[in-house]
Amino acid sequence: MKRCKVDQKCGACRYLAVPYSQQLIQKRNRVRELFPGVNVEPVLGMEDPYHYRCKIYCAFGYDRNGHVKAGLYQEHSHRIVYTDVCLIQNSRANAIIRDLCGIADQLHIEPYDEDAGTGVLRYGYLRVSHQSGDVLLTIVIGSHFLPKEKAFLSLLRKAHPEIKTVILNYNHGTDSMVLGPNEKVIYGPGSITDTIDGLTFSISSKSFFQVNPVMTAVLYQTALDLADLKKNETVLDACCGIGTISLLAARQASFVLGVEINPQAIRDAKKNAKINHISNVEFIAMDAEEFIRHLGERPDVVFLDPVRAGLSENFLHTLGSLQPDRIIYVSCNPETQARDTKILRRYGYRIRTMIPVDQFPFTPNIENVALIVRK
Repeated sequence: MKRCKVDQKCGACRYLAVPYSQQLIQKRNRVRELFPGVNVEPVLGMEDPYHYRCKIYCAFGYDRNGHVKAGLYQEHSHRIVYTDVCLIQNSRANAIIRDLCGIADQLHIEPYDEDAGTGVLRYGYLRVSHQSGDVLLTIVIGSHFLPKEKAFLSLLRKAHPEIKTVILNYNHGTDSMVLGPNEKVIYGPGSITDTIDGLTFSISSKSFFQVNPVMTAVLYQTALDLADLKKNETVLDACCGIGTISLLAARQASFVLGVEINPQAIRDAKKNAKINHISNVEFIAMDAEEFIRHLGERPDVVFLDPVRAGLSENFLHTLGSLQPDRIIYVSCNPETQARDTKILRRYGYRIRTMIPVDQFPFTPNIENVALIVRK
């Protein structure tokens, strides 16, 4: 096992001292407790559980010597725990963050002070393509401009040519949100691409894309295996995001409808369909509950992949009344998944099997894939 100097302070990976095989057992037991009587398969884990995060946030501040440093917030606080190396973050991202701090020091660009409302550098946000190694860097500032922008970009690009695009995001808010509403591209095309099972996806600063690309492929393949799609079947992807599950399912099904309330995500999904030359899919920007309430034909299979809060009661009642043959519920929060599946049981559904997938080694979090069928 590897050791970290700050794991007991920052709270990002509180299980670093627990053997990985034991973590997987604990996570399976947690799911079993939430779903008594359900067949919960062993957790699908990683061969190498380190440096898996390809979506990385950091906060900037001064260390005790007055140098610009980056780190993570201590759990339940806004105190920054500084570290040069994070054992769950992509190694390339760790190096970029270190050099970014050095360049800020060299150019005398100040970190943002939340209490005083002064300074510049607030957060760094990196997306790393697992397939190509390309990096999208978003610099979040609390000021109206980035001082010495040209020199900053020149030094950064010279040190890290893998950075293919840089975005300046403006966050003048007083809440805990990392990204502000406004941003501009100051270098490159504004996006990078990554692949899942042979499909290419465009990723911008605000696109939702799973943090662990190795296990994302496992997660989606698990969902598709449980769905067991047929060539004559229709699919509804009710939380489609940028179209990942929709486009993967479209290769196996007759037709896929992807629904998502976020218009930007739908624009990304349509772009991804074009990139991959997939035409048997349609993406619609609409509230999913409203959409299925007016859906003319019953889909054979419904995919659900909601946020941690889970699904609304109104949506679940509407979905239950729709009576699809099979529901694949992918959840990053088994507690809300357990709550939601109890409502679906009222409509004659049961959980046939569950397969947990460890997207987040060394943390308490677990992804859980459920196959839900009519009794």
